Amino acid sequence: MNFDEWLIARLRVHGAYGGAMDGVPGREMYRALERFQASEHLDITGVADRATVNALRKAPNTKASGLTVYEKAPELPAEPVWMREARRLIGVREVVGKGSNPTIMDWAKRLGGWVASFFKDDDIAWCGLFMAHVLGLTLPREPLPANPLGALQYNKLGRQLAAPALGAIMTFTRDGGGHVGIYVGEDKTHFHILGGNQGNSVRISRIEKDRLSDTRWPRTGEPERPGRVYLTAAGVPASSNER
Repeated sequence: MNFDEWLIARLRVHGAYGGAMDGVPGREMYRALERFQASEHLDITGVADRATVNALRKAPNTKASGLTVYEKAPELPAEPVWMREARRLIGVREVVGKGSNPTIMDWAKRLGGWVASFFKDDDIAWCGLFMAHVLGLTLPREPLPANPLGALQYNKLGRQLAAPALGAIMTFTRDGGGHVGIYVGEDKTHFHILGGNQGNSVRISRIEKDRLSDTRWPRTGEPERPGRVYLTAAGVPASSNER
């Protein structure tokens, strides 16, 4: 059982979660966390922080004491919730030629408004759509750019980071536009980025460091864990010292 599966199961036990038991860290999980935090008089953030996880470990309707039995919990994941959802989607790819992947099209339908009416084919650049999906699903209170399809519009998201951190939102310049994805790590010359529309699919790709435009962090997300992640060009950890 991974962390999100455990989290949803415990929220259900405590009567806070009423959604599907699919292990997906979506909006219902976020709202269930808020409901549980309110019932426990914790800071209402929608984020599974240490205090919330510890409270979830107790049996329902019990107060902590020397005799309290606590459920074992998985370690808090290093990857923030939007990155975990993005990683779950690795392998989703657009349809070559006629037709579109219904999964990608559904992301546009969920955003609604002008995006749903404009995005009619997955041949349209969709890195921004992918980012809007993973952020909107896992952080429903996070303000998205007015044009979530525009990669460089994510330079206005949340707050700026002075240095990369695991899960940071990074934007990049390219001829004729931009690109947006999630920081996985870096080697000497490239960032390793998890994003959509990379080779027509969701995957981790290497992007030249000199193309970096900005590094951002969602205001409603969990706090970042400072420190660069050093990898080899093949994506293998190159050092245990990431600070």
